[in-house]
Amino acid sequence: MDLIRSTAACVIQQGERFLMVEEQRGGPKSVFNQPAGHIEPGEGPMEAILREVLEETAWQVSLTGYLGLYVFHTEGGQTFHSHGFIAEPLNQLDLALDPDITAAHWLTLEQIRALEQQARLRSPLVLKRIEDALSGPCYPLAVIRE
Repeated sequence: MDLIRSTAACVIQQGERFLMVEEQRGGPKSVFNQPAGHIEPGEGPMEAILREVLEETAWQVSLTGYLGLYVFHTEGGQTFHSHGFIAEPLNQLDLALDPDITAAHWLTLEQIRALEQQARLRSPLVLKRIEDALSGPCYPLAVIRE
């Protein structure tokens, strides 16, 4: 029986740009994702995403909304329950990025769509979360009871 993996991801927008991370996943080209990661034992989704954003981008952020729970099934049979958040950037710290992250970038929606056309987004959820943040419903953080 496969386990369900619980993750969190965050759409962070500043002006017309979104904070994205670039990472190597074993293929010839790097891939792009929102700051995201697994929820560790003892963590709730809000604590996890604040930690992941800091580790992957060196940015401190303020969570402003909850996009919802995204369920994603991989071709390999894994299931991910990914909590989507929206946050505002506060300040960037002088910290080393997580070793799995090549770089953090502020990209426009057009640049992110171009990466999708090149099959360089980590999953279909990357663009979906951004589009939802721009136009879909956003829920108060209080819907999560940690």
